[in-house]
Amino acid sequence: MRHIAVIGGGIVGLAVANELAGRGHQVTVLEKESHWAAHQTGHNSNVVHAGLYYKPGSFKARMSVAGNASIVDFAKEHGVPFEVCGKLVVATSEDEIPRLNALAERAEANGVPARMISAAEAREYEPEVATVAALRVESTGIIDFPAVCSALVRLLHAHGADLRLNSPVLGIRQSQTGSGVELATPQGIVRADALVNCAGLHSDRIARMAGLDPSATIVPFRGEYFELTPERRGLVRGLIYPVPDPTLPFLGVHLTRMLDGSVHAGPNAVLALRREGYKWSQFSATDLFEVAKFPGTWRLAKKFARTGLEEVLRSFSRKRFAASLARLVPAVQEQDLVRAEAGVRAQAMLPDGSLVDDFLFETAARQVHVLNTPSPAATSSLEIAKHVADQAEASLA
Repeated sequence: MRHIAVIGGGIVGLAVANELAGRGHQVTVLEKESHWAAHQTGHNSNVVHAGLYYKPGSFKARMSVAGNASIVDFAKEHGVPFEVCGKLVVATSEDEIPRLNALAERAEANGVPARMISAAEAREYEPEVATVAALRVESTGIIDFPAVCSALVRLLHAHGADLRLNSPVLGIRQSQTGSGVELATPQGIVRADALVNCAGLHSDRIARMAGLDPSATIVPFRGEYFELTPERRGLVRGLIYPVPDPTLPFLGVHLTRMLDGSVHAGPNAVLALRREGYKWSQFSATDLFEVAKFPGTWRLAKKFARTGLEEVLRSFSRKRFAASLARLVPAVQEQDLVRAEAGVRAQAMLPDGSLVDDFLFETAARQVHVLNTPSPAATSSLEIAKHVADQAEASLA
């Protein structure tokens, strides 16, 4: 049995810790906030993704398809609320049909249960939808990811894990004997045989603190949401997504019926002004300086200048947001929308301005760093945990 310290108490960190504890290791989890799932997991869209969009053979493709099944099985076993409701990806014009066909081919390559359906069939699922053809994806669902985290915490307690909230990592060094790592926290030094970095929005900073020069830098993007007013929730029965534009970095706004019956609309995607900036008013000079001095930021901005401007304008205009949604469901109007809680995506970016499009893991002696796990990481968390636990054990060899 080895002692492994896991940094980060979101769904990935807790899943990794639980996997390691289940393999017989002593585990300490260090979370800087006062509660678990405080950031990306706690501001998640709660969608169980099918694995539809990702390059065949990639971590995302393999882990989301497997994770779709494993997270649902976990929910059944531990009493976590979920529903496998399926979703529609809708082409709203004839020129989107080739891209929809390509998406259907990718679904088949990834082993995702999906089928092309007509506009009439699509309206049997979603009577208010605007479409000329659609892809029906059966295995997409919704779940309470914070409740998954609560279940993981209960399991970790049962394993005897040391779970520490309000415990930011302030420094990392190799132990004096060279046989482990030491992590400084406000409560003292944590000594472990190895560390696993699942710090999400701060994962690159933790990697640098541990002596690595990570290949990517985290750039935070805020995903902004609205909800349909209660009297207009009937416009949407399940999940309605647009056909993604492969030249753009994100999927575009979509509509999701949640477990409580509310309907979330979004996300809009804008640069966050701090790593945990859920509002325009939340600002960090340090975080902004890091973003500004990173060359990839300017290269991405140049490439997507028009798209970025449109996202910013939509951020400040409920009318523009409603117009984007009306492409999918024409009955949605400006007065049907109320602001909902935003999330921040920890997106890893390369110096050339390209976004890292797969999960990214980097290792060193007695260290594993999880450096890019945006969506579908929550869906894939139990599968990510197996991979990271394997890497952690290998780092000790």
